[in-house]
Amino acid sequence: MSALTDSPEWQALIQHQAALSERPLNTLFRDNPDRFAQFSLNTDGLLLDFSKNHIDAQAIDLFANLAQKTGLGEAIETMFSGDVINNTEQRPALHVALRSPEDQSEYGQVVHQTLNRMAVFVDAVTRWQWQGFKGDPVTDVVNIGIGGSDLGPAMVYSALSDFQLDGIRCHFVSNVDPVHLEETLESLDPATTLFVIASKTFTTMETMLNAHSAKRWLLEASDDSAALAKHFVAVSTNVEKAGEFGIPAENIFPMWDWVGGRYSLWSAIGLPVALGIGMDNFRALLAGAHSMDNHFQSAPATQNIPVMMALLDCWYQNFFDTESRVVLPYSQQLHLFPAYLQQLDMESLGKSVMKDGKPVNVNTGGIIWGSAGTNGQHSFHQLLHQGTHLIPADFIAVAETSSRNKEQHQQLLANCFAQSQALMDGKSLEAATAELLGQGLSEAKVAKLAPHKVIPGNRPSTTLVLDKLTPQSMGSLIACYEHKVFARSVILGINAFDQWGVELGKVLSTGIYDELVHDGETLKFDSSTNALINRCK
Repeated sequence: MSALTDSPEWQALIQHQAALSERPLNTLFRDNPDRFAQFSLNTDGLLLDFSKNHIDAQAIDLFANLAQKTGLGEAIETMFSGDVINNTEQRPALHVALRSPEDQSEYGQVVHQTLNRMAVFVDAVTRWQWQGFKGDPVTDVVNIGIGGSDLGPAMVYSALSDFQLDGIRCHFVSNVDPVHLEETLESLDPATTLFVIASKTFTTMETMLNAHSAKRWLLEASDDSAALAKHFVAVSTNVEKAGEFGIPAENIFPMWDWVGGRYSLWSAIGLPVALGIGMDNFRALLAGAHSMDNHFQSAPATQNIPVMMALLDCWYQNFFDTESRVVLPYSQQLHLFPAYLQQLDMESLGKSVMKDGKPVNVNTGGIIWGSAGTNGQHSFHQLLHQGTHLIPADFIAVAETSSRNKEQHQQLLANCFAQSQALMDGKSLEAATAELLGQGLSEAKVAKLAPHKVIPGNRPSTTLVLDKLTPQSMGSLIACYEHKVFARSVILGINAFDQWGVELGKVLSTGIYDELVHDGETLKFDSSTNALINRCK
């Protein structure tokens, strides 16, 4: 066993998990009337209710011991100080510097210079001073990127629909499937469309194929290469490549190698968000994230929302052997949040070696999935309630809606809270039997039907409640999950900031593409790959 799993802290958790497994969740509530007050946390308009989990006061103490054993507090300070924590790429991970108030540090200066440049650009576009090749203002912004250059901005723009500016629509294209770009451009006017090409290296295959297609679309309409400067901007570290594409240096916003792609929303990668909701609201998004940064950096482990979420993840995956976590935002505006978290969590924690290169002997990243409530109730919730898998759930609710239909919003909240209650309480055979007898069914029919209506219950969930969905609260929510992922990586001893597994398929696709575009039968790969290529030929 590793030093971690052989430690007294880990072994104590194994023993306590066995004891807690004998005590159902609803029994824990009956035995402790103050359970919610004991197992909930608040900060800046965000409530974490983790009382419907397989924990008690002793478990929390053991969690704190594990956090101390793994040096979590010191690791948090190391990240904020800008030390090299991405050890395979020899880089810091300073996404927190992107939302820190202006300072005179090396990082602070370049961050705020870029924010000020963004503000000038956003002001020109949103005040109709930026004009296309016909002299018309911009009405549509198309962000072309993939992964962190797409998922974060697209999710936030959708989530903050109440704050979207009149007169400007933002669109997000990521898929290399040409249909994605073609369908997006179908209803747009080249003379009033602005493209944001988001690629750190300006060589990302999917992004550059779409960028060149967009460039051809514009030039077919304008017949003048000078139009590119009016309709294309880039977010990239590779100024030379962007210039070769036709984007002038003044239209290129920087990225930095000390910010990973999935953590880059707060940088100029967020430019389409700023164009869509205004720079003031974008700065409020940063302020919300910074507020969560302060909480994460200063709160002790047992009072720290991201840390507690990380410890609960570790608790279930390593002591209950769960394989996934479902994320259920009961807000249509947050419908892209589970997809965003898939990259954040699974790309960061999908590792099989520790930071020192030795194989792990604990469960690392799990499967993140989900959808907006109440849609999931009519599809996969059946498995959550009566399936054979134990799947912890994150419910996310927004207390106050911007909708005029307040009563319907209350129905939404009722469904959210009822689902977590149903997961906990379930329905016993005795209750199902009594219910069916009360409906007048015969005892013979009841005996046959009642087992199918039994819901085991005792299934854990955590509920996050935002007071309102605003740029500030959205920033806080995203940063909360960012820090949860980092805290979990520290506990497990893995690097959350590299993603070498993403590279292999990219490399192999080049050789396969060469075969697809050449005539003749392909025989150079394995029989399956050869057959698939030849079938498509």
